[in-house]
Amino acid sequence: MKKQTCPNITIKSILFAGVLFVLMLPARPQQPPPTNPNVKIVELKQADLLYKRESSEAQILKDNVVLYHEGAFMYCDSAYLFEKTNTFEAFSNVRMEQGDTIFVYGDYLHYDGNTRLARLRDNIRMEDRQVTLFTDSLNYDREANLGYYFDGGMLVDEKNELTSFWGQYDPVSKDALFSDSVKLVNEDYTIFADTLKYNTESKVADILGPSTIVSDSGFIKTSHGWYNTGTDDARLFDRSEIYSSDSTKMLVGDTIFYNRQTGLGEVFGNMYLEDFEQKAILRGNYGTYNEKTEYGMATDSAYAVDYSQSDSLFLHGDTLKMFTDSIYKEIKAYYNVRFYREDIQGVCDSMNYVQKDSALYLLGNPVIWNKSNQILGNRIDIYLNDSTIDKAHVRDYALAIQDREMTGQYNQISGRDLKAFFAEGELRHVLVEGNAESLYYLVEEDSAHTVIGLNKTESAYLSMDFLDDELQKLKLWSSTKAVTTPLSQLKQEESKLKGFMWLDYLRPLHKMDIFRRNERQGPDSEVQAPRRFSRDDAVE
Repeated sequence: MKKQTCPNITIKSILFAGVLFVLMLPARPQQPPPTNPNVKIVELKQADLLYKRESSEAQILKDNVVLYHEGAFMYCDSAYLFEKTNTFEAFSNVRMEQGDTIFVYGDYLHYDGNTRLARLRDNIRMEDRQVTLFTDSLNYDREANLGYYFDGGMLVDEKNELTSFWGQYDPVSKDALFSDSVKLVNEDYTIFADTLKYNTESKVADILGPSTIVSDSGFIKTSHGWYNTGTDDARLFDRSEIYSSDSTKMLVGDTIFYNRQTGLGEVFGNMYLEDFEQKAILRGNYGTYNEKTEYGMATDSAYAVDYSQSDSLFLHGDTLKMFTDSIYKEIKAYYNVRFYREDIQGVCDSMNYVQKDSALYLLGNPVIWNKSNQILGNRIDIYLNDSTIDKAHVRDYALAIQDREMTGQYNQISGRDLKAFFAEGELRHVLVEGNAESLYYLVEEDSAHTVIGLNKTESAYLSMDFLDDELQKLKLWSSTKAVTTPLSQLKQEESKLKGFMWLDYLRPLHKMDIFRRNERQGPDSEVQAPRRFSRDDAVE
């Protein structure tokens, strides 16, 4: 576009204008200078026709009109120039040029030389080297170097198209501010916002109000944060929410770093990850989630909830990891692991929950409890069904203890390998293979249930059947040994098997008790901090 720095007013136009002035204004007073010395007068550089009506203060300019004010040239087909007020109105094919950076086009312009405010209307296009702004109502404040619209507009650059009811643009800082029905359209996603700030140079959108970002990979709900439309990096605040494309997974956090391309989200503060389809929740004060691999990790007061069965499992560990696919999920817990279900509770050093197997695999000094029963060993595998525990398998070393009617008299079984079978949450059958030993209190079948004595057995294999926590049948085979000691002759050291530990003080008593930490207190711990468990303890 050629800038006219030396426009010409034709001799014919000057003579014609002079005749009109003589006829219409025989005694025209001289225009007084502006009262503010810092205000420059709008200059007429060119017009093919100039005249003035007697009833108007406006100079009428027609054809190839060029006006100039403080570094800006303004072009139009016709104009009214008001010298007294230092303003003008321009009509048809209006164009403003400020240096070689700002170009504004429209059908109408009102310009005030005192305030340097340009009001443009209808079919407006404002251009700089990086962006184009379209609207029908634009005010361009040259003093503040701001262009703003208030009746709908669109800003377009090489990456994005932004529309809103109200907006403003600063050609120097490259900052654009939008409010009321804001929409940013990118070829890969769309942002719907209440208020949005966008820099056309950095391509960063600052989210300043309730907003939704929609793409093929999912959608984000946030009210505060920023999104880099060039790199797809985002930083979201104030409990923002990220959803998968099928809305089956939701990630929430106080602060979230997220990249749409990689699908990786990093959460600081109150992480909440829920898989609605797999019915699992992962929480912690810090965590990560990859929506492409469906891998989640939480730490710092981390816990998981599996509510896929009728009784929910609550699990805590220093670090939790969750893996999901289209069918199953897996949760791994590391260090200081504690879990709670109404029918079973446990502690260990590490645990793996595999939904496909409906199993919990416990390692590192594992202990589990079911009602008045405690089982510990080197490794414990727990198998669940839809409603309750189905089986527990203790490997390498096993010790099962029952607090007999919570009297402090303990029935005990130990061996190399132990399998405990349950029905409707009740222990029904125990099978011990290898080095089986048992201590079991014999009870008279009378109304008082008088204890006769303590029966001790040793064998290679042992099995027991239970009903209502009472022994119904005991079977020993291969090189058995048994002895019964009357209660009156029983010595304290004879009432416990080697390695006996009653660890009820470690037991999680309700779902939020999984966060409590205790240290094991040794083989005599039962006398230091005994704890009794009942159904009432299951209620938080």
